[in-house]
Amino acid sequence: MPATPTIPGLFVVRHPLVQHKLALLRDRSTPTKIFKELVEEVAMLMAYEATAEMELESHGVITPLETTTGERVAGKKAVLVPILRAGLGMVEGVLRLIPSARVGHIGLYRDHDTLQPIDYYFKVPGDAAEREFFVLDPMLATGGSAVAAITKLKLAGATRIRFLCIVAAPEGARRLREAHPDVPVITAALDRELNASGYILPGLGDAGDRLFGTR
Repeated sequence: MPATPTIPGLFVVRHPLVQHKLALLRDRSTPTKIFKELVEEVAMLMAYEATAEMELESHGVITPLETTTGERVAGKKAVLVPILRAGLGMVEGVLRLIPSARVGHIGLYRDHDTLQPIDYYFKVPGDAAEREFFVLDPMLATGGSAVAAITKLKLAGATRIRFLCIVAAPEGARRLREAHPDVPVITAALDRELNASGYILPGLGDAGDRLFGTR
C-alpha cells in the first residue's frame, strides 16, 4: 500500500470494494441502517491493510495429522480506540478481523465556533507501552481531534499508533503529519478541501449524525 506522494505517511486504500462502498456512503439517500453497515464493512477492509505490518512469532500447532509450526501475531493484544461518538461505528468492523482486540475510548467533540477539540473521557489499558493502538474516526477534517487523541495516547505511554479514517481532508492530514509524523494514516479517500464550517468536501456529511440517525 504506497503512501500518497503529496502527504507522507498517508495511505489511501484503493481496493475496488472499499471504493464501491465509499460511493454508497457519500450518497445522501443512503439510509441510516445501510450507512452503519457500510461503515463497519469499510472499517474491516481498511483494517486488513492497516494490520499488514504487525509482527509475527512462531508457535507449535497440532493438526489432525501431525505437529507443525504456525505463526501468530506477536505481543499483547491490539487496542482499538474509537474517538466518540462517530468512531464507535468503525469498532465492530475491525473487531470482526481482530476479535481479541481490546477496546478503549476517547471522548472528544469539536467546538462549532472555534473548531477546536474538547475532551471529556479517556480510558485505555494501563500497559499502553506494550500494545499496538488503532485510533478510529470516520472523518479526518481539521485534524484537531485526531491530534488531541494521539497526544493523550502518547502521554499514556503508547508508542505504536495507527490512525484509521474513511475520509480525510488535506488540511487535517497535514496537521496530523506535522504533530505526529510517526503515526501512519490509513484512509479510503483524500478529499478536496474543508469548507468554511470545517466540513470535508465532497465528504459524506456528518458521520455521527448519519450513523445514529440524529441528522
